[in-house]
Amino acid sequence: MSYAYPVSKPWLGDREQQLVGEAIASGWISSQGPEIKRFEAAFAEYNGVAHGVACSSGTAALTVALAALGVGPGDEVIVPEFTMIASAWAVNYVGATPVFVDCGDDLNLDVTKIEARITSRTAVIMPVHVYGRRCDMDAIMELAYDYNLRVVEDSAESHGVRPVGDVACFSLFANKIITAGEGGICITNEPRLAEQMAHLRAMAFTKDHSFLHKKIAYNFRMTNLQAALASAQLERIDEILSRRRAIEKYYDAALAGIPGVTLMPPRDVLWMYDVRVERRAQLQAHLAENGVETRLFFKPMSRQPMYFDAGWPELKAAAFSEDGLYLPTYPELTEADQEIIVGHIRSFYRP
Repeated sequence: MSYAYPVSKPWLGDREQQLVGEAIASGWISSQGPEIKRFEAAFAEYNGVAHGVACSSGTAALTVALAALGVGPGDEVIVPEFTMIASAWAVNYVGATPVFVDCGDDLNLDVTKIEARITSRTAVIMPVHVYGRRCDMDAIMELAYDYNLRVVEDSAESHGVRPVGDVACFSLFANKIITAGEGGICITNEPRLAEQMAHLRAMAFTKDHSFLHKKIAYNFRMTNLQAALASAQLERIDEILSRRRAIEKYYDAALAGIPGVTLMPPRDVLWMYDVRVERRAQLQAHLAENGVETRLFFKPMSRQPMYFDAGWPELKAAAFSEDGLYLPTYPELTEADQEIIVGHIRSFYRP
């Protein structure tokens, strides 16, 4: 179905065409080429860390980070109940076990519930900055220090939020704040860890690049074409974030006071504009009929079929998943567009 107002779309321009065109003209279109190293260095610098390791997706970045940290069978990783399932799957991909912790009112990992889930097998805490809201990283880093744990930040939705963990992993999917179409990147201050992540994402070739592989690794490499697109997007990230901030400000003011709509806590950066609504299915159908695409909130990890054996606890995450949705959020969305979208919401709830 085609929508006048899709939930998301990338903001691409002349600079993106220029750099991708230059990459094509150079002949470097696969996982070798100058744009990859340029993007890795620039993205790391933007985030105030030393090293970047570009990957084929955000999920690949999480998987490589966990593998490079030595996480594997017998280990446990603390993962939020409220997140995209890729967070949990990356743990499974390395043979470890995800252990789920419920969310707080901001949808992020409830730090007061983490300690009770730590065991002798816990190796990593994986906070996710949901929809662009920064987790309470001071409390998480203190717990990690107390229990000698590593911290891998799932920053897929939070470009612009400065990381503090051992590794932060970003997605560059088409709906993210900046995009490479597909792709991801790990960033860290630890040179040995960066070297190991780069080694594992590229099939663990020996240094002479002979076809000898001493360990099982991955083909999770980013292409030079993707890196060119990502580099152009990174050059514009401040403009993109500023435009998104204006979109959030408009929605906050326009939706306030509409019966049936509950605003969510402020975001550190805006990925998707999320709200809680009454009669969600009917509202979503009404908006779709008027050309407005929406998406539902994540479902809790413990409600996913492959994790049913984790139990069926009472969860705050479950309550959010039943009435939450997010609205069109992309830089080219104008105030006039938002006025139309909000008008349709207002007309639905009009007495």
